[in-house]
Amino acid sequence: MSAEPEPRTNVLWLARLEYRFHAWRERRARARGNRPTVAAYPGYGSEEWVRVLGRALIVPPVPTRNRGEYASVRGWRAFASVPVGYAQVTVTIDGVSHEVVADRGGVIDTVLPARLAPGWQPVTMSVEGSEPTETRVFVVGKEVRFGIVSDVDDTVMVTALPRPLVAAWNSFVLDEHARQPVPGMAVLLERLVRDHPGSPVIYLSTGAWNVAPTLQRFLRRHLFPPGALLLTDWGPTHDRWFRSGKEHKELNLRRLQREFPDIQWMLLGDDGQHDDDLYTAFTSEFPGSVRAVAIRRLSPAEAVLAGGRTAVNDHSAAGVPWVSDENGAGILEQLADAGVIESD
Repeated sequence: MSAEPEPRTNVLWLARLEYRFHAWRERRARARGNRPTVAAYPGYGSEEWVRVLGRALIVPPVPTRNRGEYASVRGWRAFASVPVGYAQVTVTIDGVSHEVVADRGGVIDTVLPARLAPGWQPVTMSVEGSEPTETRVFVVGKEVRFGIVSDVDDTVMVTALPRPLVAAWNSFVLDEHARQPVPGMAVLLERLVRDHPGSPVIYLSTGAWNVAPTLQRFLRRHLFPPGALLLTDWGPTHDRWFRSGKEHKELNLRRLQREFPDIQWMLLGDDGQHDDDLYTAFTSEFPGSVRAVAIRRLSPAEAVLAGGRTAVNDHSAAGVPWVSDENGAGILEQLADAGVIESD
């Protein structure tokens, strides 16, 4: 009888190899005199705790001519930084410092106690005595009952990400200023925030943490409302070759439901990946935690690049409004008809 394969052992070995490779890159970067810094990302929290997000990195120097918001920035630069695994990071919230440890990919994702007023509040992070990096966390007030969770790729930004070659081109080669927003989506999200003051906005994406700075600039440049970023870390784990983007979204949706059980979420996604199935399962399990679902339909050209559309379930009997259109204007109109957005 032949022995069963042991994929877990092989993948564990690959994960160790990845860590050793990054450790080697870190030693070389330090030998050149470079020192770690913290890339701090927007987080969220309640009036009693905050979820702080960031990454400890050694960032290669950028030539002076490439600096500035409107400089030409190729995608590969986002992946040239060296993650500092298990870095000791100091997080300061409202004058109180906390010592936290990054994971093996340098990612900081931790919950810390804090008593803060609702709205955006400052947080600073530093590593190995580096200059503190400031970011913000959005504190959700106790009375808030509405929130927004939005996918990024092909929902707010046209990327056609599911096709591997196109994904590689968009991530590593394309100038960040060549990325285009989905028409009308910024207006849609801004309208949702305006109609529901104090609501948290969560951008939940399968994209890598490497592209977080690029994503922040994109959202700011195209006037999307600010929000927390929940991205993932590419590469092998202890039990698989690559992290599951679908699992990443599912776990964070469930986490948001546990953290804010009184909030009803507006869920936005597209039909180019698994958003419809994911939102269907979540709505079935937590019907009281969903205000409405909006699925952006890819155009025929985008669907070809993405390798086709996923099948959209029948939501005629859904207990929440479920709408779909090719752009933000069409979705906004349907949400207004459903009473999710106030009609002008």
